[in-house]
Amino acid sequence: MIRVTVDSVRVSLLTQNRVVVLRESDSRRYLPIWIGQFEADAISFVLQSLTPSRPMTHDLLNTLFHELNAQIEHVIINDIQDTTFFARIVATTATGPIEIDARSSDAIALAIRANVPIFVAPHVFDQASVPFDTDEQQDTPLFRSPGNTSRDEAPSTANETSGGDDTLSLFRDFINSLDNEDDNKKNTPE
Repeated sequence: MIRVTVDSVRVSLLTQNRVVVLRESDSRRYLPIWIGQFEADAISFVLQSLTPSRPMTHDLLNTLFHELNAQIEHVIINDIQDTTFFARIVATTATGPIEIDARSSDAIALAIRANVPIFVAPHVFDQASVPFDTDEQQDTPLFRSPGNTSRDEAPSTANETSGGDDTLSLFRDFINSLDNEDDNKKNTPE
């Protein structure tokens, strides 16, 4: 298993598409995963240390585990089929270990609330990760827009760098390509 951290949640201001970016803990490889608006908000709240006035769904789930004396050990993004990610929540209960199937975005939102490790299966990382281009001086991974932007899906990689000279521009060209792709889809008959 490959340990990752949540690097960021990115949003296109024009299309409102969202992607959570996971970063391998001991290298510069990234794993971008398309997620929904609510899951992006749930992850962003924790990253920004915001506390909602009432518990969000993932807060409730974390409290439920605690109240039932179950300990969340870690979450793992264990598979990818086509461009859809699959995850498991691994916990320990009084009766023994359990694994619960989950969407990757929900597993990530729960993991950061429970402060537990997030892992990715090696074959998932090999198939969907984006390496850091060591020949470039910029901290910019390689991206291009995906063909389908539904929830918990993987953008695909490109062979050219997107450019940029600061941390905030990490995904500028990637997000801009989404805007261009959406415009092209409007003009393409189905």
